[in-house]
Amino acid sequence: MDLSIIIVNYNVKEFLQNLIHSIEKASSNLKKEIIIIDNASDDGSVDFIREKFPQIKLIANQKNLGFGKANNIGLKEATGKFILLINPDTIVAEDTFEKMIKFFELNPSAGLAGCKILNPDGTLQLACRRSFPGPWTSFTKVTGLSSLFPNSRIFARYNLTYLDENQTYEVDAISGSFMMMRKEVYEKVGGFDEQFFMYGEDLDLCYRIQKDGFKVYYVHSTQIIHYKGESTKRSSFDETKVFYSAMHLFVKKHLSSSLLVEIILRSAIAVRSVFAFIGARKLVIISVILDFIFFDLCLFASEKIYHSLSNWGGFPDFAIPIVYSVPALIQIIVSFAIGNYKKDRLSVSKTLLSILISLPILTSLTFFFKDFAFSRAIVLITYVFLLVALSLWRIVFKIVLKKDLVDDDLKQKRTLIVGLNDNAIQIGKKIKKKKTDRRSVVGLIGFSNKNIGEKIDLFDVIGTDQNIKRVIKENKINEVIFSSGDLTYNKMMEIVAKCREENVEFKIVGSNLDFIVGKTAVTMLDDMPVIDLQYNISIPQMRFIKAVFDFAIIIPSLILIYPYIFFKSKLVQTQSDFTKFVLGFPKVLSRSASLVGPDLTKSISDNFLGKTGLTGYWYIENENPEELEKLNFYYAKNQNIWLDLEILAKSLNKMWSKK
Repeated sequence: MDLSIIIVNYNVKEFLQNLIHSIEKASSNLKKEIIIIDNASDDGSVDFIREKFPQIKLIANQKNLGFGKANNIGLKEATGKFILLINPDTIVAEDTFEKMIKFFELNPSAGLAGCKILNPDGTLQLACRRSFPGPWTSFTKVTGLSSLFPNSRIFARYNLTYLDENQTYEVDAISGSFMMMRKEVYEKVGGFDEQFFMYGEDLDLCYRIQKDGFKVYYVHSTQIIHYKGESTKRSSFDETKVFYSAMHLFVKKHLSSSLLVEIILRSAIAVRSVFAFIGARKLVIISVILDFIFFDLCLFASEKIYHSLSNWGGFPDFAIPIVYSVPALIQIIVSFAIGNYKKDRLSVSKTLLSILISLPILTSLTFFFKDFAFSRAIVLITYVFLLVALSLWRIVFKIVLKKDLVDDDLKQKRTLIVGLNDNAIQIGKKIKKKKTDRRSVVGLIGFSNKNIGEKIDLFDVIGTDQNIKRVIKENKINEVIFSSGDLTYNKMMEIVAKCREENVEFKIVGSNLDFIVGKTAVTMLDDMPVIDLQYNISIPQMRFIKAVFDFAIIIPSLILIYPYIFFKSKLVQTQSDFTKFVLGFPKVLSRSASLVGPDLTKSISDNFLGKTGLTGYWYIENENPEELEKLNFYYAKNQNIWLDLEILAKSLNKMWSKK
């Protein structure tokens, strides 16, 4: 047996299928065995493997044993001359195994080696070559000096960014996502230390292998793609906590030769842990602080306004600490309770909902604490201001930092499909058919200039693999999809590496053409033939907020704008889009239409799609009639106040540009 391939799987069956497919291509000239250890997945992975790949040796654990312990189970079963430990959320090139084995044959001192590992956007995954976290290395990493001076031998030791990624050299450690070793190395050193549940075990193994006289290498001549962290996303444990616990364990086990060294390292890791915690939740922290500040500012303004309109003398001194803290905290607690504070999202609709919930709570509490029941009028004025203030700062943030705060599902993906055969065409058709996706297939990428300009079925061929970088720039592409049955994995990786600076995500469609695998999600290509009951527009509180939004804009507009446009329309025969838009305001007031919504005039009306909009995606996108249903479904699924504001702003801009 030439090669034993060990894969620990946890709830990533879609990624696993693509990996196995790439392994089969890469091992056609080798005698190999694949051993999969499933860590109690609940996504159907075990049945999937047994049905699709009966030739694979599958070991199904009854509980999640962790990365190291599960790999050790596989290592005991391995019979190959070489052993590869590889993550399920990876794909390998056709030449990966042969080049790695050849490297071992030419370098007898090598005990363990890893190849170049790419992120899905083509950039180098820094963890594929590392140094051990000694005192200075940890200090430079924690303080950010390694990032500030990536080309410095002094400061950039942790990820070795000063070294050329296109050269092969000995390193302290490689990534656990791809580790190849000789069988005799395992027999001498043993497997992973099972004290490490996840993270750190790869560092520990590298350290022990070198301690026993073998060398660890980074090999640049072949590469894989790693969709990092997919299993972690599907687990319930705290990733940051587990990672830094593993670092503590590694330091204690190998690097605590003196009390001073241990104090330095543990302090560095603790500081890094705190910064990681804050960094991952910085938007939540900022939101809480700003909400608290704006609440108190609204309360202060209300106090002054009410004082100027009445004989009330203001809050007494004894009450000020309570009045300016407890109500704001109630608002924040309610926001937490309804899920308003997210690590990477700002929600205007949930903010409005939290205000509507906290108002009756606060007014009710005054019945029990008579000493603080000063004036209901102040409470009402405060909450009127609050509706504007808390929503407004979020809207401003979304405008300024839109890239970071808008859900990826709300962004239209401009997609290229690489390939011209039936698989590529089927992918394109399924994407166009998928009602709940905001993908737009811009065109196909072929492999010969003679095909450029051709139309294959519904799609134009707009470039080749040689000029794909230019095509991405000119067409503002943000997604490239490969069909795993359409081209070699070497060719995929060549394209990924070529376009690494273009800020585009590369995805692979499963061999059955039923799902798209990418770094952010697994997207099913076929819609289920039932209505998704979680469409936003069908949720009662979302409908209520949408109605409030409509009335808040329509009522003043009917007074200030509608009369002028109405009389103007009687004098002018042709009506602009803006005129038609304004003349529809009475329909919104009567609730027969909505300010923003789907276009139901040319399709069968469905209650779950909401009311026909005076404007909507159908207006700003100007899609073909066959795309209308897809736009309606997409809007219904993702509707929220911020999306309505964005559509409204784009619609008005388009209306004015056409005048």
